[in-house]
Amino acid sequence: MEYSKILVPVVGTKVDGEAMKLACRLAKREKDKDKDKDKGKGKIWAVSVVAIKRALPLDAEIDSEIKRAEDVLDRVQSIAEEEEIEIETDVLQAREVGSAIVDEAVERGVDLIVMGIIYKRQFGQFSLGDVVPYVLKNSPCPVILYQQ
Repeated sequence: MEYSKILVPVVGTKVDGEAMKLACRLAKREKDKDKDKDKGKGKIWAVSVVAIKRALPLDAEIDSEIKRAEDVLDRVQSIAEEEEIEIETDVLQAREVGSAIVDEAVERGVDLIVMGIIYKRQFGQFSLGDVVPYVLKNSPCPVILYQQ
């Protein structure tokens, strides 16, 4: 499979860095495979989604959340730059994180989504939360989950 356009949603956990490293390896493999024609090959989009409560307008400026998202994106951007992979970062604001990720994947026409997840328990059981199952169900492309 060729993964020349990869979307990496990040949330600010330790696993974000590992997910970005995995995405870089996959993008680099594509880039190395086609050295003469690597224009547009092996590109990564990293996004951090700020969830906006329904009581607020969708374009509300939540400075603390936006600053935190930008800091997270700066960290993963430095990983991609160390790996010499082309990357774009963006902070998205949405009511629902899962649908924002899927919409971004559709809009960008990505070939793969790489998501880092942490081991969570809810009521004593392993839980993926709400975002991951939504992305898995609605994604227009393959999804790789990286669990730390």
